[in-house]
This record gives sequence, C-alpha cells and structure tokens, in this order.
Amino acid sequence: MSSKKPTKPGWQSTEFWLSLVAVICGAIVAGDVVSETSTVGKAIGAVVSVLGALGYTASRTAVKVNTVRYE
Repeated sequence: MSSKKPTKPGWQSTEFWLSLVAVICGAIVAGDVVSETSTVGKAIGAVVSVLGALGYTASRTAVKVNTVRYE
C-alpha cells in the first residue's frame, strides 16, 4: 500500500496564489510602474519576483515527490 496522498493541481493551491501575488508585486516595482522607485528598489523588486517563482517551483516539487495526482 502506498503512503502517498493525492494532491490538487498547482493552480488550485494557496501557495500558487500567494506566489503569484509576490511575483506580480515584484514585477510592478522592477518594471518601473511605481514612478518613485529607485534603482535599488527596482533590483529588489526583481529579486523578490524571481525568488517568489523559484520558491513556488521548489514547494510544488517537494509536494509532488510525496503525493499522487487526483485522477
């Protein structure tokens, strides 16, 4: 008997939506949508955006290693 538990698709998870918000906020700052942002602020926005995307990817990979998809 398998100890793996079924999991939802990624877009239905809370971590997806929170990561999406972090990526969008970082992209807004890095993309100069906010006009008062300095060069350092833009760099920080880009880093936040990239780290949010990488964090989500790592999190989903860890979940999928120990679970099976709903069929």
